[in-house]
Amino acid sequence: MRNLTASILLAIGLTGSAFADTTPATPTEQPTTAAVSSTASTPITTTQTTATTASTTGNEVKAENTASAKPEGENTAVITAENSENAPSATENTPSEVQPEMVAGGGFAEDLSVMGMYRNADLVVKSVMIGLLLASIVTWALFFAKGSYLISLRRRLRNETAQLVEAKSLNDALAISKKFGHKSATADFFNDAELERTYSQESKVASGIKERVEMRMERRVAAIIRELGRGNGYLATIGAISPFIGLFGTVWGIMNSFIGIAHSQTTNLAVVAPGIAEALLATAIGLIAAIPAVIIYNIFARMIAGYRGEIGDIATGVVTLVSRDLDIENSKAR
Repeated sequence: MRNLTASILLAIGLTGSAFADTTPATPTEQPTTAAVSSTASTPITTTQTTATTASTTGNEVKAENTASAKPEGENTAVITAENSENAPSATENTPSEVQPEMVAGGGFAEDLSVMGMYRNADLVVKSVMIGLLLASIVTWALFFAKGSYLISLRRRLRNETAQLVEAKSLNDALAISKKFGHKSATADFFNDAELERTYSQESKVASGIKERVEMRMERRVAAIIRELGRGNGYLATIGAISPFIGLFGTVWGIMNSFIGIAHSQTTNLAVVAPGIAEALLATAIGLIAAIPAVIIYNIFARMIAGYRGEIGDIATGVVTLVSRDLDIENSKAR
């Protein structure tokens, strides 16, 4: 009876051990199957030794088999947990793709800001950028200096024209124009007319005097417009050639980028992207210099054309006064 009881208990212990060994492992426990199996063999040996000793008494065999079954489950659980924590995950072992080097603040490791691209640019590209920036400075200096000058001239001319409305003769206009100062274009017109009339005092041909006054007025208008047009040639030149200069810098930079591709023997855009960006920066600066120059040139051309029309009206008024005075003098002489 004792031997039968011991055999039954031994069979139960062996069945439990076999069931524990053949239980399928979870995905996270697969790397530790060998370790669990090797550990589980130790309780089995202990169980067999206990079973041979249990032939003396059935109660002792039952106690020992029960005690041996409990550590088996505990050891398996502990080993599985430890191995699952130490087992490397599949995502950690998978080799990642090669990515461009990144900086902590975001973006690539190479400085791709405007100043960074300028510092890393080729010497020729740097020279192009500096030249275009100087041209842009000249453009804006002309805009503020000449723009304020033209505005003040037109304001002054309109003020003087309003005062000359009451003049009925050349002498009246001369008296009024003396208040305008030496830099007044209106006063210059009347002074030229008076000078020509003085030179022609002995002439009795009124038409000749009138013709010579008209010629003086035309020359005076041309001189004023020529003076106002100074500086517009710079604007026209900057607006015309700046895009091409920037394009030259771009072509040079892209050529260096392709040379870099040949030396590095790679077609990765991350290698040549900084050089191409630096080259395109030259074109951008060229457009920044050209577009305002063209716009400012057109603004000045319209302002000068308007001013020319206004001083043309004054010149016509001077000729009208001279013609009237000559006709009155001829009428009195008859």
